[in-house]
Order: sequence, then C-alpha cells, then structure tokens
Amino acid sequence: MPPVDPMLAKSAPRIPADRLYEPKWDGFRAIVYRDGDEVEIGSRNTKPMQRYFPEVVDAVKAYLPAQCVVDGEIVVASQEHTGLDFEALLQRVHPAESRVRLLAEQTPGLLVLFDVLAVGDEDLTGRPLSERRAVLEGLVRPGGPVYVTAQTDDRDLAERWFSQFEGAGLDGIVAKDPSSVYEPGKRTMTKVKHERTADCVLAGYRPHTSGPDAVGSLLLGLYTDDGVLASVGVAASFPMARRRELVTELAPLVTSLEGHPWGASALGRTPREAEQSRWARGKDLSFVPLRPERVVEVAYDHLEGDRFRHTTQFRRWRPDRDPESCTYAQLEEPVSYDLRDVLAAG
Repeated sequence: MPPVDPMLAKSAPRIPADRLYEPKWDGFRAIVYRDGDEVEIGSRNTKPMQRYFPEVVDAVKAYLPAQCVVDGEIVVASQEHTGLDFEALLQRVHPAESRVRLLAEQTPGLLVLFDVLAVGDEDLTGRPLSERRAVLEGLVRPGGPVYVTAQTDDRDLAERWFSQFEGAGLDGIVAKDPSSVYEPGKRTMTKVKHERTADCVLAGYRPHTSGPDAVGSLLLGLYTDDGVLASVGVAASFPMARRRELVTELAPLVTSLEGHPWGASALGRTPREAEQSRWARGKDLSFVPLRPERVVEVAYDHLEGDRFRHTTQFRRWRPDRDPESCTYAQLEEPVSYDLRDVLAAG
C-alpha cells in the first residue's frame, strides 16, 4: 500500500562490472499502484501525482494487471525531435484540470517500467532482482504507452548505450546487482551519468532563502552566434560560509537592470524561469544583476534545448577567459538517437 519510498542509486564515475545494466531515464520517478479501477502514482517523494497524468492512469488500467505495484519513470517524447522532452514534462504539472486534460492530449506521457514490487497479493520485494525482472517482463500487455526498459548483463553493450542513448535525451546508465532485493529509500543501485565542463559568463545571482547576505545560486550565461547572452542555468551547491563570502566577493560587479543583458525581462526572469516558478509558488525569483565580466567553469551532464538540464557544479573561476569567448560552440553535442529505438530495446 502507498506510500513507498522508491529504491535509489548512488553515483559512480564509471560503469561497474558484473551487474545488470539499464538506461537511466530522465523523467518523473513513479511508483504505480493499481487495484482494479483505483490507480495511484507516487512521486519520488511519495506524493500522489495521478491527477497530472490521466492518460497514464488509463494506460495502467489497459496494459497492466488488475492488482500490481510497479516502479518506473514517466517521460514525454518530443514533438520536435526524436528524443525526450523534459521541458514538456515539467509543463504537465499544472493546477488547472482543463489545462491538464489538454496537455495529456498534446504531450502524452509514456510509462517506462524497470521493477515490480507486487502482483496480486504477492509481495515481491524480498525476491532477487533477476526474478522480479522475469515477472515484470510478463506483466505488460504490448502495443500501448507502457514499456519495460531495456536491460543487459553485457558491460560493453552498456557502454554503447551510455554513449548512444544520450542522443535521445537519456542521461546515463543504472547498474544493479541481480541478487539484490527491493529496499525502499536505500541507495543500493549505481548510477553513472555524463559529466562535462563549460566556461560560462556569470550574469547575476539569486539571494539565498535565508536572506540577502548569502548567495542562493549563480546565474550562468552563454553567448549565441548573434552575440546575445542567453540564460543557460545555475550553479547552486555551496557551503553556507562560502555563500556569505560570495556576496562580498561579487559586490564590485553588482549593477542595475538598466543596460544589463537580461534587463528587458521583468525581475530579470527569462520565460523559462518564470514558467518554472510553479514549482515554488510565492518564491521570489528576482535576481541581483552583475556586470557580465567574470567567467566560471562548471560541470554539467547534458544540454536540453539551449539550457543545462540539471543544476551545474561549480569548479573554478576562469580569470584567463574573456566572457565574449563563452559561446555554445564549446559544448559537446551528442549524436541524435531515436527514442523509439531505445524503447524497442526493452
């Protein structure tokens, strides 16, 4: 019975040997409970989110057994290219039911499964992964928007997946012990994600939630071919002492919005940042503008559209770099790969 904390993964720098390997999907984690016509979809933090994905609820009723609990990920396929579209997935979390219904038709979610916790009255969490996987493969009726993720015990193939599947919007590989039981909330799996570095222009910062005497996140930019400084993401992981130091360190660069590259947007918000505010309603997303004169090197996993998909990691200042040289041209672009081929590998 819900809620159940999903089993998690710890990071590793390389793919380990002697494991079962699966693509790492980039969506919303979902533990799905079905009991007849009742369906609940639990998020990573166990909050129900079935109201946002009515089409996934219908798919569960049509393609999964009448009583089961399965673990997977909800993803959205892009309407513009052959990969995933996390931005479209974010838009699915909307308070208006009419909007939810419209988006369910325009950008429908797919359910990709990688584990099963129960079928009927049988609790499978104490059985080894290899046995649970065999059960899972027999659960899903084919032909619908519910898939079983690809899996292999071939490390060389996993290495190829790591490179190829990124082109479809996936962000790495998950390695699992075939003898492992399902342990809710425990980091018993291993994830290997792409990490690259980029030199970005520091264009501002958001104050910390504790107050204006500490930096919450650094706002990063890259120049386009047209010479426009585009907002590409944030770096936000700092100890509190360092956050306070940064306020003093960056004070000489503080400027006004007038004349700043992002001054045309209200409170300095780009359209994407304003859209994301639904995740923290009432939170002030205004920022402290800085003269774009300082360059910072950050680590990132991958680019989605024209922005970093996840929060970047601060690496170092680059006083040797000219801000105008920080362009998109430095970023490695994965070779395009068709999401349909990734799903078909399952």
